[in-house]
Amino acid sequence: MLSLRNLTTLAFLAAMAGAWLAQADDGDLRNKHVLLISIDGMHAVDFEICAKNNTCPAMAKLANTGVNYTRTTTSRPSDSFPGLMALVTGGTPRTVGAFYDVAWDRVLAPPSVTTGNGLAAGTCTPNKNNGTQTEYEEGDEIDQTKLNGGGPYKSPIDGGVLSLEPTRLIRDPFSKPTPCAPVYPWNFIRTNTIYGVIHAAKGYTAWSDKHAVYAAVSGPTGTSNPSNVDDYYSPEVNSNQIPLPGVTTAGTNFNCGGIAASGNDWTTDFQAIQCYDQLKANAVVNWINGKTHLGDSNAPVPVIFGMNFQAVSVGEKLIENGVYGGYTDAAGTPTPKLLSEIEFVDGAIGQMVEALQDQHLLESTTIIITAKHGQSPIDPKRFFPIPGPGMNGTSPANLLVAQNLIPAVQVAGPGPTEDDISQLWLSPGNTTATNTLTAVGVLEANAKTAGIGEIFYSTSLETMFNAPGVSVARC
Repeated sequence: MLSLRNLTTLAFLAAMAGAWLAQADDGDLRNKHVLLISIDGMHAVDFEICAKNNTCPAMAKLANTGVNYTRTTTSRPSDSFPGLMALVTGGTPRTVGAFYDVAWDRVLAPPSVTTGNGLAAGTCTPNKNNGTQTEYEEGDEIDQTKLNGGGPYKSPIDGGVLSLEPTRLIRDPFSKPTPCAPVYPWNFIRTNTIYGVIHAAKGYTAWSDKHAVYAAVSGPTGTSNPSNVDDYYSPEVNSNQIPLPGVTTAGTNFNCGGIAASGNDWTTDFQAIQCYDQLKANAVVNWINGKTHLGDSNAPVPVIFGMNFQAVSVGEKLIENGVYGGYTDAAGTPTPKLLSEIEFVDGAIGQMVEALQDQHLLESTTIIITAKHGQSPIDPKRFFPIPGPGMNGTSPANLLVAQNLIPAVQVAGPGPTEDDISQLWLSPGNTTATNTLTAVGVLEANAKTAGIGEIFYSTSLETMFNAPGVSVARC
């Protein structure tokens, strides 16, 4: 495998992490609940600026009584799937096995039905290493255009593991008792999670995220059920926008019933993404109030629960009708659109804190605010997208597939793993030092055009990832 850092300065930063630690009268910490919040994309500097300017009062108040860790880092690579697994396992992608939503596995086999994002169906040869691109995102759902993922739910705003289509999942040729069984996302993970630990101790658990596959927070169960998560809620973020009557965004007070039904997903509009996130924030408030995620049944208050916010991540990178999100300078000054997303998230967190106070749970709840990943670069003048200006459609993956150095499937279907970094798996047979150097040479010769800043391979790569080759078994 090769890993390339983009020419832009890539900051592996977690957002501020504030924890409210309440002390009981007898001097013992009695934290009966943990509320884990990921503000995807948010950096430590974002919190420092909004706290200074009084634009995130709820978070600033928590930080006044908690601990602000400013020198933490996200997983490497930094993205939603490996970042989430880092939060709930404490492990790295090397340990957990989750490198990106879309990656590569030399043992597993393609799905039996082509995914919604185009990962092609293929054969699975039992008891032999197959090799396939892996996909754990919206393409694994029954209908990714629907907010509930096409699952058999009564409500159009519901969503969860029932949205998964097993025939679209990659398969394990060594599965027992039947080879080539679907690999559910929670069983793809190689380690247990805090959800598994708490559930084994009879604790009630809950989580809300952007895709059905992120029920991977459960950790391995060996079954088609992520049983370590008692209540999982995942309205699909890449589904088509629909009106949400009765939903009003925190902080910005937008009436989400006014959203027009369209073929655009929730990440394509600065306001729509707040409405989407508000659904999950409402679920968290319902859990605090002793309800299930839609508030239609009674349930225990979870021992561990939480959600991820998408609004800041979208606000950092969206350009809508010529209006830019992101930052105005390298110091991290937010544009008005990004500031609105931060204010919304802060307002939603304020709703959660208020609910905890109303239920007399605040002093027994540890609140952790962090981020699955940062979003880089902050400096708008250092942004170099793939494909970037002058690349003429060329990317590191395209350069190598043209030389038959990586499997062509890496640039088909869901596409190559190219975001802040490029992660490229060499074709079978191209793992010798000579062929690796050939691939490195191609990339170095085109580094300027492809926006490559740093290349990791051989020993430099093994410090972050497993050594090249096929392991005896995944599990």
